[in-house]
Amino acid sequence: MNQIQYNPRSRFVYIISALVLLVTTLSLVTKPVMRAVYPLKFDDAIRKHASAYNLDEHLVMALICTESRFDEDALSHKNAKGLMQLRDDTAKWCMEEFGISDSTDSNELNINIGCAYLRYLIDKYKGNIHTALAAYNAGEGNVSKWLKSQGDDSVVLCSIPFAETEKYVKKIDQRVKIYQFLYS
Repeated sequence: MNQIQYNPRSRFVYIISALVLLVTTLSLVTKPVMRAVYPLKFDDAIRKHASAYNLDEHLVMALICTESRFDEDALSHKNAKGLMQLRDDTAKWCMEEFGISDSTDSNELNINIGCAYLRYLIDKYKGNIHTALAAYNAGEGNVSKWLKSQGDDSVVLCSIPFAETEKYVKKIDQRVKIYQFLYS
């Protein structure tokens, strides 16, 4: 009986081809499944306002996913509302500070205000996104105390004393990468 013999080069080509096929198949199956877990709604409004405030749209997607899981009726125990979980006092301040009118639908308005507030925090903390996200979650007052306790004029938090806030920042970091993979 004749057996087919492969030379080392043929084996290498065969293995590489099989790996490419496997990776391609996994990516074709994985993305649709992951998109169900990490949905994208309101993408036109997200892109519009992320662009207007010079924000990474994937960051905004990750923030919305973390804050409300894209549930426009979400309401927190601290009375934060909507997709980007804004409290009424924060929303009112942002509308006045940044000249935002409420002439659009409530979801787009919530995204507009949330993007304006995130941009404000990023600017306040000199571009440090992690510090801005910590402030978005725990409040500017807490972040100011944490920075002051470090004993320097830095805008980079060496540690986040609230476990919830530390987990929040890490979760958004992970979700940014996921949204980049799924929607770029």
